[in-house]
Amino acid sequence: MLNRTYPYYLANVAVAANTDLEVTDKFSGEVATRVAMADAAAIDKAIGYAVEAMPAMRAFPPFKRQAVLEHCVKRFRERYDELALALCIEAGKPINDSKGEVTRLIDTFKVAAEESVRIDGEIINLEISPRAKGYHGYVKRVPIGPCSFISPFNFPLNLTAHKVAPAIAAGVPFVLKPASRTPVGALIMGEILAETDLPKGAFSILPAHRDGADLFTTDERFKLLSFTGSPAVGWELKKKAGKKKVILELGGNAAAIVDGDQGEKLDYVVDRLAFGAFYQSGQSCIGVQRILVHAKIYDALREKLIAKTKTLVMGDPKDEKTFVGPMISESESNRLAGWMESAVQAGAKIVAGGKVEGAMFEATLLEGVKRDTDLYRKEAFGPVAILERFDDFDAALATVNDSDFGLQAGVFTDSLAHAHRAWDLLDVGGVVINDVPSFRVDNMPYGGVKDSGLGREGVRYAIEDMTEMRLMVMRETW
Repeated sequence: MLNRTYPYYLANVAVAANTDLEVTDKFSGEVATRVAMADAAAIDKAIGYAVEAMPAMRAFPPFKRQAVLEHCVKRFRERYDELALALCIEAGKPINDSKGEVTRLIDTFKVAAEESVRIDGEIINLEISPRAKGYHGYVKRVPIGPCSFISPFNFPLNLTAHKVAPAIAAGVPFVLKPASRTPVGALIMGEILAETDLPKGAFSILPAHRDGADLFTTDERFKLLSFTGSPAVGWELKKKAGKKKVILELGGNAAAIVDGDQGEKLDYVVDRLAFGAFYQSGQSCIGVQRILVHAKIYDALREKLIAKTKTLVMGDPKDEKTFVGPMISESESNRLAGWMESAVQAGAKIVAGGKVEGAMFEATLLEGVKRDTDLYRKEAFGPVAILERFDDFDAALATVNDSDFGLQAGVFTDSLAHAHRAWDLLDVGGVVINDVPSFRVDNMPYGGVKDSGLGREGVRYAIEDMTEMRLMVMRETW
């Protein structure tokens, strides 16, 4: 079970300032623990400590950064079950998905440990004309400065890891605001970081209400803001961020195209579509929301996917048989139920699921959803997927692109030409061939275009954002 209370971390030190933040068990609705909440004064202190820590972090050598990250890997493994149960309780994430996320947390820190000792530069040949004869160019990467991180509720371990681990590898101090609904995993991470010899002020982890955390965005002492969350909030933060670099990992209404050549592989495709649409109650920005199926196999796939959807167990996320747990809150469930009802009134048909009770939302498939409805145009962020048929592959690509979002897309096809055409034409950050857009490995570049964000995560790419190139030109003789 969870501890009765958790402190926040200010300049590497646990501070039991209060117990103002109640964290609920998302399945039972009962208070599971209480967490210290930072006020504006604590956030201001944390930023000041981060600024003061910058010289020490810059001088903290790569092998020591690697040792910190390796220590975290070791301790995450030792506390694997604790981390998984905490995630299951505070996020309502089914225990099997929770264990998978702890594994990804470990993977991300492992990759960061490897990358921490190979942040290399380059030598530039400047002798491109007679006037540059005898000049040599050298580039190295240096830490950008104190960073502000805001992480979301849906992957509170792994998406936090994608900010924290690269920051340590890059040698930048940071102040992190974890999601107030799911802060416990980040605070356990802070407890483990506090066991290391990171310089004082290298990290602060401060749960705070959104309306009291403007300093995370507006304070000019931060040189980078990395935010993962909803598009509406992310783009508003960018407006307020001033001159600092901004990385946004936002939402999507991801599509999967199933080409007409999948006949004998249909069971595999159906299994992956069901996983991509409904794992962790659909609360993933790359969850499968739109499923475009070639008319040749539409009826067969529809029948199999309906049957598969009906087998998914909804219930207590602590039960290993559960596949669909609660959504993060009853208000989110009600919001999605309203979108679904509006779609049905506009002519859509529910072909599987559709039952809603409190925060529990049954895995649901619809077809005939009009393309101008909220359920089609916006990010559902819940266990709902839409089926539609197509006859022409290029038309299907155009349908996928007819979206304000562009995070990832999946394409099931045996045609190499179609795979490359999708890669060429889909206006997204990543195209996954023969799997769902929900697929992610933690060292790959990950991010979106259009309303889905700015920049890329994936450890090496985040390190690049958290460092700057510094050029030195040397004249050979003078």
